[in-house]
Amino acid sequence: MKIYDISVTIKDGMTVYKNKPEKQPNVRVVQDFSTATAHESRVDMDVHCGTHLDAPLHMVPGGATIETIGLEQLVGPARVLDLTHVSDAITVEDLQKYDVQENEWLLFKTRNSNVEEFDFDFVYLNEEAAKFVAARGIRGVGTDALGIERSQAGHPTHKTLFKHDVLIVEGLRLKDVPEGEYFMVIAPLKLEGIDAAPARALLIDGIKEGWA
Repeated sequence: MKIYDISVTIKDGMTVYKNKPEKQPNVRVVQDFSTATAHESRVDMDVHCGTHLDAPLHMVPGGATIETIGLEQLVGPARVLDLTHVSDAITVEDLQKYDVQENEWLLFKTRNSNVEEFDFDFVYLNEEAAKFVAARGIRGVGTDALGIERSQAGHPTHKTLFKHDVLIVEGLRLKDVPEGEYFMVIAPLKLEGIDAAPARALLIDGIKEGWA
């Protein structure tokens, strides 16, 4: 059995969306042994920082909030698709060869995983490809970019996926993960009433028996 940690490390100076300073986490020590008998730290961060799970409220006025997404939807089989050849957008043509099945989780491994700094031209899932996978009744998609889409007025990729109850995880790190099938665990922070939650994401190879 091999476990891949496919989540981003939260730290000062980490890569954030469009390099916006306001999206940087603030990690600080609030007390140490020079002033107290225990060492304690505080983290202030955007809920879309690093690896995170989006909720429909992120793009849909009045949409469902993060606590409505059950853990049973985030644990189970997933398939990593090697799309490192894609230079701009993931299209229908890129996905057709994979025989996408109902209730699948699809994780897109692209050239994004090989880049540490923010790439303003990151590979994304275009609107037509979003319609393609949504029509097949998949459970969720994960991307190794900090966004599932870019340069699309009105955010149609997000909205198409949310409309069809397709979950979205952004900010995965898939560089060291070969294409194939895995057991996936996405564990978002247990937050309530908001549009996203930071998450620890794992892929486990070698425990296929008992998959739902």
